[in-house]
Amino acid sequence: MKKYCFLFLPFFLMLAACQKTQDPAADTAESATADTVVAQVGPDVITQRQLDDRLAVLPQDDRKFAQTAVGRRNFLNLLARERLIALDAKDEKLDQSDVYLTAMEDKRQQLKDIYEEYGNQLLGRLWEQSLTEKGILTVTDEEISAYYDKYPYEMTIKQIIIPDAQTADAVYRELRRAKSRWNTLEKQYSTAPEQSKGKEITFMPGEFIPELEVIAANSPTGSVQGFVKTAQGFHIIMKTRERRLSLKDAAPRIRTVLENQKIDAALNALQNKYKVVIYEQDE
Repeated sequence: MKKYCFLFLPFFLMLAACQKTQDPAADTAESATADTVVAQVGPDVITQRQLDDRLAVLPQDDRKFAQTAVGRRNFLNLLARERLIALDAKDEKLDQSDVYLTAMEDKRQQLKDIYEEYGNQLLGRLWEQSLTEKGILTVTDEEISAYYDKYPYEMTIKQIIIPDAQTADAVYRELRRAKSRWNTLEKQYSTAPEQSKGKEITFMPGEFIPELEVIAANSPTGSVQGFVKTAQGFHIIMKTRERRLSLKDAAPRIRTVLENQKIDAALNALQNKYKVVIYEQDE
């Protein structure tokens, strides 16, 4: 219930403005147990736990007011109004209508999917924590130094992503002839996410797409290279700069790279235990 939307908020604020007296009895609500009944509407009851759950989703200022005697009473009045409406709707058999049943089934499936996704994410975090506790993801200073000896630099590139090889070839040839047309051709042809168009990408080896890292590492600054196929499409890249890093600056990034490599190794080993099949669609 922590994401349940608060209904009738404007009415709640209007009542708050009109109230001038306080209810001393409400001051004891803070000490009430979660199962304490704080209101009754026909056959239904509202408990302290339900009240607290609804208060938790209010904006901070409204929540603060709802914790006063006046605010608490007004908020309970609103919850009572909701229950009254729901009870009468059920008496009118609206809960048996196709619209209601369909909407509830859709919501039930959405919540089931959210619950399952949350469970998988939680298991992922616990799995990684377990690997850490077993020392499988431990990265030593010696490993960091060895990696830094091989890759003490970072590179910066621009890229254009094109979905088909024929267009990619034509754009690549044009850029080899006139690099100055990069921005124009990128706007015209690139299918990269809009927020990344015109942006440069900076990475150390191990932080980006391996195929593009290799091309960039073996290209002189200012050169246009392409086109390289990945799951995203056909990439044309321009290396704009390269610089050497200090070990101090590089060490945290290298640690992350090596940890990710150890996770990948663990996942690859699992493929010997669990069969993995990816069904590709025809291009």
